[in-house]
Amino acid sequence: MRFGISDARLVPAREGRSEMRERASRFFGFAFRAATEEAARARILELEKEFHDATHVCFAWRIGASRRAADAGEPAGTAGKPILSAIDGAGLDEAAVAVARWFGGTKLGTAGLARCYRETAREALAAAGSEEVFDTVDLVIDVPYEKVAAVKRLIDPPGVTVVDERFSDRAQFRLRVRLGRREEIESALREERLSARAAPEPD
Repeated sequence: MRFGISDARLVPAREGRSEMRERASRFFGFAFRAATEEAARARILELEKEFHDATHVCFAWRIGASRRAADAGEPAGTAGKPILSAIDGAGLDEAAVAVARWFGGTKLGTAGLARCYRETAREALAAAGSEEVFDTVDLVIDVPYEKVAAVKRLIDPPGVTVVDERFSDRAQFRLRVRLGRREEIESALREERLSARAAPEPD
């Protein structure tokens, strides 16, 4: 069966690191996955504390519709934007990159700074690699026992998987469904005179 790819995204597979030297300045890059802005800020704060002696710790992230770029004291547009352009070039979502710089005593110029930040970020992202993840929704289905087989026929990993199943006077299934297949699954349930409801978000 062929699926649409609107629910698929590429994210960093792991934390990636890189190092670059330019005219005695040192650049250390750190690329990582962050599902929320709060997670990105927390990791960047950890890096700022770890490299408290760095002249600058600049960063950028792309998390869904959220895009942030910070020059952290470098000339405007020479650090955050080049880092963000590296993230965009990698085609990643839920991706954040921080680059720590130690000034070596020789100014690099705005073009030189932008190039160093972009390249350090690009190499850190390359080291992080990527993996494909899918947006999903959890659907809860309550069915009489004679309809259990109809629900089980819909299970089709990895696009449709069982998260939980319970049996009492009726059977209840909680299915995790790729967003791109939700309409198909709900249509199949309607044909069986069944319905599904979205599971509540965890507290």
